[in-house]
Amino acid sequence: MSENRYSHTSSNRLVRRSVALVLAGGKGTRLKELTNKVAKPAVSFGGKYRIIDFTLSNCINSGVRNIGVLTQYMAHDLIMHLQSGWQILNPALNERVSIIPAQQRTGENWYRGTADAVYQNLDIIDHEHYDRVLILGGDHIYKMDYSRMINFHAENDADVTVACIRKPLSQASSFGVMGLDDQGRIVDFEEKPDHPKSDPNNPEKALVSMGIYIFNMDVLDDELRKGLLKPGYSHDFGHNVIPSMLKNRKVYGYVFADKGHPGRTAYWRDVGDIDEYFAANMDLVDPNPELDLYDRDWPIITDQKQRPGAKFVFNEENRRGYATDSLLSAGTIVSGAKVHRSLLSLDVRVEEHSELEQVIALNGCSIGKKCKIRKAIIAEDCVVPDGTVIGYDEAEDKRRFTVSAGGVILVSCEMLS
Repeated sequence: MSENRYSHTSSNRLVRRSVALVLAGGKGTRLKELTNKVAKPAVSFGGKYRIIDFTLSNCINSGVRNIGVLTQYMAHDLIMHLQSGWQILNPALNERVSIIPAQQRTGENWYRGTADAVYQNLDIIDHEHYDRVLILGGDHIYKMDYSRMINFHAENDADVTVACIRKPLSQASSFGVMGLDDQGRIVDFEEKPDHPKSDPNNPEKALVSMGIYIFNMDVLDDELRKGLLKPGYSHDFGHNVIPSMLKNRKVYGYVFADKGHPGRTAYWRDVGDIDEYFAANMDLVDPNPELDLYDRDWPIITDQKQRPGAKFVFNEENRRGYATDSLLSAGTIVSGAKVHRSLLSLDVRVEEHSELEQVIALNGCSIGKKCKIRKAIIAEDCVVPDGTVIGYDEAEDKRRFTVSAGGVILVSCEMLS
């Protein structure tokens, strides 16, 4: 069908009749020590942000203004962030970011999977009689106009639409892999297959699920009620719900890169492990990054801490404070140190004669004098002693710290004590 079938007014109405649920209760175990005390969506990213800010900002920028955030694991920091930085909408206009803890609606169990998390909260959103629900992960880094996907869903009279993106075959086993017919309808779907099928239009890649779904409300309610009664059900959209709907429902794939997107590329990263988290942060220090945080037409919203600007001090020979190809956040002081291709979050302090290269220092870190650190993530509030060397002795790094498959070194406060 023509992309112009819906007028601007009709498009706005479709978006207004949609509610978003953000799944933000996962443990994020593959992020190791970064999620020991906080849920994955609350982990710091890009200096001043939290991971969940990208999904929530996409909602606001797309016109989706009624959002429920489903929390569970280590939710305190996430709740504080949402209360402090995201109470920006007008409830009188039916706009809000609601914090929804696990309801234990179906018994004493906590959420048993993504589908169960939604099912336990259907009664909360259903009483407002929305036409469709947008189900989103709170742990991906990307910019996406959900209104385009909502229009696509309506134009195809779909029961459910799944957003997808092309990934190299070598990476596809970590995702749900799908095949589409010529009309964009999903004809097969397999969650995390050992041998993923390639995309016929791009044989070196596969079409993988982005974990973004649009369901008609009545369809979602019906499918979850039926599915959750089945023995052996794993309560997951990718494993159960989507595959079971292919024969009897109209299930479409929305190819993100082909449908238009904010920014010059269809950037999307699952930052579920240390290497992906590190790479996504490092993307931001490129001179012309694919993910443009400076785009005023698609701002990334967050809790704005009241901090002074970043500061560089000392301009003496061998004691000059400077940073190149780096991103520094408010409250940071570089005191006679060298910083290259690094990302320093809020209130980081780097002392004189230290050298940082490819370092992500999270909120409140203090790095002492004469330290040499490269290809490392320093967790929040770490105090790195004077003279510490990280990233130059593989055996020593593995003895003291967590080292990822890609060679990224994760340093926590406990490891330094």
